[in-house]
Amino acid sequence: MTDIISSQVPIRNRDLKTFVIFVLVATAWMITYNVIEPLANWLTYTLLGLEQGSHLGASLAFFFYDVPKIILLLGGMIFLITTLRSFFSAEQTRAWLGGKREGVGNVLAAGLGIITPFCSCSAVPLFIGFVESGIPLGVTFSFLTATPVVNEIALVMLFGLFGWKIAGLYLVSGLTIAIIAGVVIGRLKLERFVEDFVWQIKVGKGGLLQTEKPTWSERFNIAWESTREIVGKVWLYVIVGIAVGAGIHGFVPESALAGILGKSAWWSVPAGVLLGVPLYSNAAGMIPIVHALMEKGASLGTVLAFMMSVVGLSLPEMIILRRVLKPQLLAIFAATLTIAIILTGYLFNLVI
Repeated sequence: MTDIISSQVPIRNRDLKTFVIFVLVATAWMITYNVIEPLANWLTYTLLGLEQGSHLGASLAFFFYDVPKIILLLGGMIFLITTLRSFFSAEQTRAWLGGKREGVGNVLAAGLGIITPFCSCSAVPLFIGFVESGIPLGVTFSFLTATPVVNEIALVMLFGLFGWKIAGLYLVSGLTIAIIAGVVIGRLKLERFVEDFVWQIKVGKGGLLQTEKPTWSERFNIAWESTREIVGKVWLYVIVGIAVGAGIHGFVPESALAGILGKSAWWSVPAGVLLGVPLYSNAAGMIPIVHALMEKGASLGTVLAFMMSVVGLSLPEMIILRRVLKPQLLAIFAATLTIAIILTGYLFNLVI
């Protein structure tokens, strides 16, 4: 007993040191976040001497402000989500969803799809694991739909850029889409359109759940490594997206965007959805473009439909899912998502 207690003391000390470092870093993060805007204005209008209200000045101020802000939001969000993810595993998610009835299972699956945000590359093993565990096909699709559509990074960035109302609308609409898509696919009884090899795979039952509880130091270390890896891979896409957004912000006439993506054009929502599919690069990189579009007069419903199509109807996601879905089921899934996203866009344009 004495040996066990003595072995726990270094772990507690390490966790305490980790928490102190975390508090210091979080404090520095908040201070930095709050000085970005005045620093961006100083760089643009004082150091560079550009005129306030000019096209170039507005674009550069937008760029200097959004680059560090988005990178900070991205890094902070990845760190928090990865820490949260250390409490869950794909196996635990499958275990919680197994045996749930239609309706209840769809709601639960959509909710879990948000708080366990696996990436697109996990779509195939997750799908196979869900099917093998006996989870209904419709419930599985509610989970797989919510995971990309309600993107956690986009949710936090929408909150930071537009406030809780728009972020909440994005969350509620995404959940609704995921639940409806799962119910529709479940009612159609499309199991025959799942690739045959999926039904033949048997996942081992042993060792699925975590048997050892990670320490806080281990959780934070994993979160830091994940943050550094992901930010290192996407920072260029973020900067390119912000550059496009800055150009839209400073140079694109408001009337042009209002005509394409405004409420007056009945085809703006379908056009936004179609434009979003091939434009996929990274959800975080699209947020600055969305921000600029809304500031230039684009309607909320159209912009939300555009963003949802980027993260929910992306070509990479469909290509990955084709490995386990026959073309008929993949087409039905894509069509269901498309219709739900378009209807959501029209609804928001109607009520807001």
